[in-house]
Amino acid sequence: MMQMLAAGGIPVLTDGLRSPDEDNPRGYFEYEPVKRTREDCGWIDEAEGKAVKVVYLLLRDLPADRDYRVIFMRRDLREVLASQSAMLMRAGRPGMELPDVRMAAIFDQQVRIMLDWLAIQPNFRVLEIDYKRCIETPALIATIVNSFLGDTLDESRMVAMVEPALYRQVH
Repeated sequence: MMQMLAAGGIPVLTDGLRSPDEDNPRGYFEYEPVKRTREDCGWIDEAEGKAVKVVYLLLRDLPADRDYRVIFMRRDLREVLASQSAMLMRAGRPGMELPDVRMAAIFDQQVRIMLDWLAIQPNFRVLEIDYKRCIETPALIATIVNSFLGDTLDESRMVAMVEPALYRQVH
């Protein structure tokens, strides 16, 4: 989604610290200060009008005195776990000690709690996008996202960024 937003014309806030690799050949689009938002939210001013990748668990740490538009990417949790496992194996790092079924249940519960919380926050507008549907119907998703963000994006450029061959952890 970050690639689609950037191609569509939204500046992205990223630090480029994590280089593209076999797992993410187009890069990670991360911004390290986001991880420390609870302790220091000074980066928020720099993010005005830009797309920023924020892990769902960190959304609660965003200052309540701002308005946010969140594109909440939903992905089959089995795919997420398979992807994380493949990344850890390639990096030579140990995997999770919990079985995938238990880990998926934890993630699912956390996501449901977060979406319920977001639904009652007056300063958050949320658009849920299914990851697989984005890969399968990028033109439709580009139109939906463009409408959500104010109809200023170049949808054809957004669609061109979707590369189905990079969708490798399919369930």
